[in-house]
Amino acid sequence: MAAEFEVKLARSGRTIPVDAGQSVLDALQAHGVEVATSCQQGVCGTCQTRVLEGEPDHWDMYLTPEEQAANDCFMPCISRSKSAVLVLDL
Repeated sequence: MAAEFEVKLARSGRTIPVDAGQSVLDALQAHGVEVATSCQQGVCGTCQTRVLEGEPDHWDMYLTPEEQAANDCFMPCISRSKSAVLVLDL
């Protein structure tokens, strides 16, 4: 089962909790943070978001294995975090 973690928004300094059964996108939207989306299944790349710190848990099918290994972006519609805090360029 997925663990809870926090997403920190670098631009505003806000910290948003992400529940075990919740997507990062759902957590962000619940706190009034808008992110462009389309498929919400990790295949289109519309919601691609830059990661500044932390280790994303990539569940998408959009990024190549090399792009996923770089850990500098992820798809918040479906991916989660392997670290307790994920700092995003939002």
